[in-house]
Amino acid sequence: MWDFSYIVPSFLILAVFVGFYLSLPRLPLRKNRIFIWLIGNACFVMAFDILSTWADINHELFPNYLLYFLNSAYFIGFFAKGFSFFLFTANVLGSGVAKSKAWLFILELPVNLGILIVLSTPWTHLYYFINDNGYNNGPCYSLLYVIFIFYLVLSFVSLYMYRSRLVLRREKYVILWYNVILTLGITLRYTFPRFLLMDIFCLMALIVIYLSFENPDNYLEERTFIFNRNGLRDYLREINGIKPVCALVFSIKNYMDSFELYGTRQINQGIYLIENYLQKEFPKNLIFYYRNGRFIIFSQDNSQWHDIFTKLQARFRKPWTSIDTELYLDIGACIIDLDDTFHPTDILLKLFIEAFLESDKQADNEISIFSKEMVDKLVRENEVKHSLDLAISNDLVEVFLQPIVDSKTRKIVGAEALSRIRDSQGNLISPALFIPIAEKSGKINQLGKQVFKKCCHFIKDNDFDKLNLQFINVNLSPVQFMRSDLDDSLYTYTSEIGAKPDFIHLEITEEHMADEQLMEKQIASLSNKGFKFVLDDYGKGYSNIARLRKTPFINVKLDMSIVWDYCNKPDDILPSEIQGLINSGFEITAEGIENEQMANMMRDIGCTYLQGFYFSKPIPMDEFLEKYSS
Repeated sequence: MWDFSYIVPSFLILAVFVGFYLSLPRLPLRKNRIFIWLIGNACFVMAFDILSTWADINHELFPNYLLYFLNSAYFIGFFAKGFSFFLFTANVLGSGVAKSKAWLFILELPVNLGILIVLSTPWTHLYYFINDNGYNNGPCYSLLYVIFIFYLVLSFVSLYMYRSRLVLRREKYVILWYNVILTLGITLRYTFPRFLLMDIFCLMALIVIYLSFENPDNYLEERTFIFNRNGLRDYLREINGIKPVCALVFSIKNYMDSFELYGTRQINQGIYLIENYLQKEFPKNLIFYYRNGRFIIFSQDNSQWHDIFTKLQARFRKPWTSIDTELYLDIGACIIDLDDTFHPTDILLKLFIEAFLESDKQADNEISIFSKEMVDKLVRENEVKHSLDLAISNDLVEVFLQPIVDSKTRKIVGAEALSRIRDSQGNLISPALFIPIAEKSGKINQLGKQVFKKCCHFIKDNDFDKLNLQFINVNLSPVQFMRSDLDDSLYTYTSEIGAKPDFIHLEITEEHMADEQLMEKQIASLSNKGFKFVLDDYGKGYSNIARLRKTPFINVKLDMSIVWDYCNKPDDILPSEIQGLINSGFEITAEGIENEQMANMMRDIGCTYLQGFYFSKPIPMDEFLEKYSS
């Protein structure tokens, strides 16, 4: 006789669980659809497990065809349950099984075989049969365990093969854990067939899945049930390469200023009012809140965006009011319009962040469109970042040297060291691309360290007298310049390698002069260790002769834009300024020299040194030695 002690309370718990889950908003994700199918299947199997078992106990009260129907429905649901759990695992792992019709057809063969055998049972009695004594197992009954275990094994194998695709480590343990629970459940069902234990273990597995992967609270804002940025990430991952990405992105302008003006409580209440308005005004659209006053509205029709934005602007011209809140806010917007081409999900997320930044700058009636060109730019930046990481990690940063010549003799007197990296095809990447990325990612210190050390080795390994070199200029980024241990670290490198610090002229830009106290401190400590300083890009920032007199620069480099402007349209301003710098004790270097005429003009107004493509482009160190050693 079968024991109902476990299955009835399990069914009641499952009913409450399903009702709560279905009452909350859900993203249109494949894993959510599979989970709904999974809990629907669990309800079906539990219900027919109870009905068929009770009917089998009281078989004399029912006709055989009803007993066959109830038992067959249960077994068909049981076969489908094993496949459904595997399908959910495969989808979470991103194995592609759930998307491929061919793979689905192949993997459904075992469950379809079991279903066919069950459907033929009233005539063949292969799976079970009913006689005067009631229900009896047939010769193929063991398929129930074989097929379920087959899908469990597939789940474990898939977890091993695709574990690297999971972003969070705990997700691996969650998948492992609910499959272990199912394994324990099928084992106990085989060992104690008279106790209806399997369903409670399935319920346990469903609860683990819900808490880890399907909890709607992970995707919803607490008060309004609008989708959050976690939901955005998973939604983009779902539609990427399948559907077009079509969205209106808008943000509250000067959000942080508004936050300080109105305070936390009123701003939070205002966001709540905005979210409620969006849900009521655009019920057919997917809406996300990305924090800090940033919203996204998705649609499949990009023709309606200007109408929606006009409606939003009209609403934001009015105050957002509640019992204790009155906010006046302004918004800007951008449109993201991409086809169904696949792009890395992190690139798409960066695109939305860029759109938020752009929307905050938009004029009242302007609306920018972010399309494939912006994606291509972000992809390129991502490739550059990867190349930068690879170059720094493997000490592959190259140093190119550009000669600096005496303006009168035109003989080489020094060189500027410039960092270079290559992409995966071995092509050089423009510094204009990788330097800003290095500064944003915090890799500029490591980049500068490699350049400085390689310059030190170059100084130590070569006879500068034969090369007629008096110095090498090495650039310091503003990020490097902020390091409190900069003087000790640079001096340590020169000491360990055996290079003389006075051969190294450190170039800093006018940007370093913004914090005058820090600049004076750093220059003083480095000067005490033998380093000399050059001011780069003079004319672009805040420097003037009065400020320069306070600092021990030995050379001032004119920014190429200043040089070009003067050569195109000579005046008396630049010659007077150069004369003032010379009288103050500075040598002058003119950058950006591209022809003989420019070289002569800059020599005639007093420049000490010249640098530019007219003399040489930056070239690798070995080429520099070969070219100038004679």
